[in-house]
Amino acid sequence: MPLSLTTALLLLLPLSLLTTPTTSLPSTVGFTFNPTPTTPSPSHVASSLHSLRISSVRLPNPNPDSIRAFSYSNISLLLSLPNTLVPFLAHNRSNAHLFLYTHVVPFYPRARITVISVGSDPLLHSDDLSDLILPAIQNVHLALRRLGINDIAVSTTFSFLNVVTTAFPPSSAEFQPPAADVLVKPLLDFLEQTNSSFLVNLRPYDVYRAKHEIPIGFALFRETPFNFRDDAVTGVRYRNLFDAMVDAVVSAMAVAGHENIPVVVTETGWPSGQVPGVNGDPDATELFAGMYVNGLIEHLKSGLGTPLRKEGVAQAYVYELFDSDERQENGTGPYYGILYPNMTQKVWSNRFHAFSISLHHRRCHGVWSYCCWFIIDDLFCEISWRRVTGARNELKKSEKSSGGESGEKKSLSSAALKDERRWGKEIETAIETCFRFRVERQFWNKNLEILVLRGDWTS
Repeated sequence: MPLSLTTALLLLLPLSLLTTPTTSLPSTVGFTFNPTPTTPSPSHVASSLHSLRISSVRLPNPNPDSIRAFSYSNISLLLSLPNTLVPFLAHNRSNAHLFLYTHVVPFYPRARITVISVGSDPLLHSDDLSDLILPAIQNVHLALRRLGINDIAVSTTFSFLNVVTTAFPPSSAEFQPPAADVLVKPLLDFLEQTNSSFLVNLRPYDVYRAKHEIPIGFALFRETPFNFRDDAVTGVRYRNLFDAMVDAVVSAMAVAGHENIPVVVTETGWPSGQVPGVNGDPDATELFAGMYVNGLIEHLKSGLGTPLRKEGVAQAYVYELFDSDERQENGTGPYYGILYPNMTQKVWSNRFHAFSISLHHRRCHGVWSYCCWFIIDDLFCEISWRRVTGARNELKKSEKSSGGESGEKKSLSSAALKDERRWGKEIETAIETCFRFRVERQFWNKNLEILVLRGDWTS
């Protein structure tokens, strides 16, 4: 029997993470909900989220019915308007009034609409759209004020990869030219004048895919003593990729002269699956999605913020509750949904646990393996084991094709780096962050067998 949506979300998100106060004000965690014919009704979803005391929802391409469903729920709504509406809203203020009379006025304040994002990722599209974004935002803002609505902020949403020059080191980040001068800086002036937020889609998964040197644990909020990266310019230490990307945005705003504008992460998440038949990334799994979503929520609810912004982001919206119908129809991926349409869950939260390991040695496949004292996640080590095994298989194929060169000439890591750069980096990461073996080079040239650590490990 399928789980109810309420039960599924209760299992997905520990309620203590959503309600327990911290010494400093934590960021608000919300979810993206895009109603489609295959998803539960907006009223059902709104009722379930309200019962879980989830306080924020983002509605892409909102329609009046979906907005109405959240009336009296006390859930704040971020309305993300599609790019197709931008020319209409920018043309004149009467069009902005027409939109507000159909999507805002009938429901406000019973529906807690707090932010309207006009367009998404305008820099990815034509220059014409970029030129129209600011006039459209200004028309919506002025129309709201004419209606006496003063507490709905208006902005637009950027994509991190298309607006910021670099994710690391964060202190070196700037907004990409020429958009920095043409669109971003004038928008920042407007946001500061109207007390609005800078909205950005921020997905560590995309940066991890683009930068092979980034360990997956750094992207998935894995807390281990050696899982960090230092900003070479400032010396600031980062324990996860999300914070580094947020601080890159903060640094870019500082260069533009607006470092104090609040940051709202409108989309963040990790793919939980791939479209069948599409060659995708093996890292797009429910397991990794669970690690990321739960790590993100725990981190944001801790109230620790980021190294450059102690209050952290104002809000972050997990992308997304259900898989997109558009991806299914177009055969593109990956999927980001954390629930199936029948309300059973794809992503779990209680399956990860950490345990301490004392110095042990055991025989594994006939080879003695020495494991260091560490606090580690057993599932993460199994993932590293899978990657190292895959790299070793690649090495064996390479040796066969090259006439079986000696292990002395081809170490495991160098061969993997030559044949597949990413496999090589994963070997280094696995050894550095999970195992830290102290062995002679010739010992692990070809014969190293890394023990898969299990939760039932005994001393």
